[in-house]
Formats: sequence, structure tokens, C-alpha cells
Amino acid sequence: MKIDRRHFLATTASLAALTSMFASGSLHSAQAQDLSGLLEPGPLEEMVVGEENAPVTIVEYASMTCPHCANFHTQVYPALKEKYIDTGKARLIFREFPLDARAYAAAMLARCADKQFYFPMIDVLFKQQASWARAEDPRPQLLQIAKLAGFTQESFEACLKNQELLDNVNAVRTKAAEEFGVNGTPSFFINGEKYSGNNSVEAMSEAIDSLL
Repeated sequence: MKIDRRHFLATTASLAALTSMFASGSLHSAQAQDLSGLLEPGPLEEMVVGEENAPVTIVEYASMTCPHCANFHTQVYPALKEKYIDTGKARLIFREFPLDARAYAAAMLARCADKQFYFPMIDVLFKQQASWARAEDPRPQLLQIAKLAGFTQESFEACLKNQELLDNVNAVRTKAAEEFGVNGTPSFFINGEKYSGNNSVEAMSEAIDSLL
């Protein structure tokens, strides 16, 4: 699907996708699918936290405007990072799955930042999600966040006009939906298995511990 950069910021509902609702209880395997290509390189550089040889690999698909994703990254992820990623037991591959036009914009800005600022920018975008994702005009708030990563007004505008980057972000999303059955966010794959359910620290720890 070709996304026209002239219109992708014009609406906050340009994609008919829904965020996932997670029931209580432990994570459980979803319906079996061919996930053999999950770790194959895509059009964008993989953004990874953790050691390459960690025994557990978590692939997360997230939308920057998804409140469940923001909750995970602000309330759950820090504890998981301390317990598993910082200790070399797991690594996280973060992939974009934008649910609307503003999520595309935020994902593109994080990609345009210097690599060292990618995850710090993701963190700020999630922490300040309410200020820009729900604003009548998200540009001023997004620009202020981008400036923390060294953007100027000119580089900010240039990033949002980058059709190749927009197409690549969309390609990651399309592949996830068509090949791996991702239909909401956040979606997790742990050592190649697709999981859904409660994404609390306790539930995800249970899933990770079973693989160690």
C-alpha cells in the first residue's frame, strides 16, 4: 500500500486498525502461523536493546499512539529491562506498527534521529503521548520532542517529507500484518512464538523464565 506523505498527517485515523485488548492471566501461545521469517532483515535497520547472544529474543510491534504500548513501556518495560535485558538473559527488538497517521510521524522522527537517540526518543514519545497524540495539531509537541534529539525545524520537516522512509515503515507494518498475523499493539513474539494476553511484569516474566 502506497502512503502519500502529503496526507498522512492530515488525520489521526488513516488506518482501520485496532489496538489489542489484553485479558488477565498468563501469556499464552496464539494460533500457529509460519513465523520462520520473523528475524529476517527488513527494509529498516533493526533497533535492538540487549546482547546479541542473549538466550531469549523478544520482538515487539508497537504503535507510538497506542495507550497500551505507552503503558507497557512506562510501567512494565523498565522492570523487564533490569531483570532480563541488563543481565544478558534477553534482548528486545522494537519494530514499528503504526495504527494511525500520527504514529507514522512519530516513528519516522525516531528513525531520523541519530541512532544513539532512537530509544531515548521512543521513551519520551511514550511518556508524553497524551500531549501530542491527542492534540488538535501534534506538530508543535512533536517538534519540541524532536529538538531534544538535535532536530531543527528544517530537519523535522525534511524527515516528515521522506517518502522512502515512510514506505519502509509501512513495509515493516505490512509484513507484520500479512506474514505474522499482527493485528494490534503491542504484539510480542518470544523466541519465535507469538504471544497474547496479560503483558504485566509477572506474566511476561513467567513466559521468559520458561525459556531460560
